[in-house]
Amino acid sequence: MRVLIADDQRVVREGLATIVGALAGVEVVGLAADGEEAVAMVELLGPDVVLMDLRMPVMDGVAATASIRARHPGAHVVVLTTYADDGSVIAAMSAGASGYLTKDSTRDDIRRALEAAVAGQALLDRAVQATLVRAAAGATRPGAVGRELPDGLTEREAEVLSLIAQGLSNSEIASHLYVAETTVKTHINRIFAKTRSRDRAQATLYAHKHGLVGS
Repeated sequence: MRVLIADDQRVVREGLATIVGALAGVEVVGLAADGEEAVAMVELLGPDVVLMDLRMPVMDGVAATASIRARHPGAHVVVLTTYADDGSVIAAMSAGASGYLTKDSTRDDIRRALEAAVAGQALLDRAVQATLVRAAAGATRPGAVGRELPDGLTEREAEVLSLIAQGLSNSEIASHLYVAETTVKTHINRIFAKTRSRDRAQATLYAHKHGLVGS
């Protein structure tokens, strides 16, 4: 796995390079000091994952994430930042981040987030999950019976979406619902189309926004 690290503090990015570079099967291919440099280095180096800070000069992490995901959809972004407020989390996930960690995260947290991103899954820090729940708390949760689901989602699709938001893989969802994994993939493709989600991270954000987690 090829990883690019973007952080405006030299001691932080060099420290992260040491931590991440020591992970089995991971190569740190570059260090960027701001979002603009990160975008340019993705073009030049073609990393699999960018470990992205949010608050940086010249171009912030949200704008850089949006630019990278638009130009290089095969490059995933995992946010690693001090901030876990509603605005930061929602902005980063909306821009296309595949994961969101705070700087209290452990080496194992970072490893799992990088691996999840490459596998097309979302991994969120517990504090970030709590933030999304709070952000969705103001929305009216539809009742289980006779509820109206957004964007034409069926009850089964809403159930699959809820399981995606809870971090389950395709095989885990298939086992939970007692269906074939190919059926799960079909549901997920329809969910992505109906919710206009680019990936599982976007779908997770959608589920939280619409009060569909655990529904």
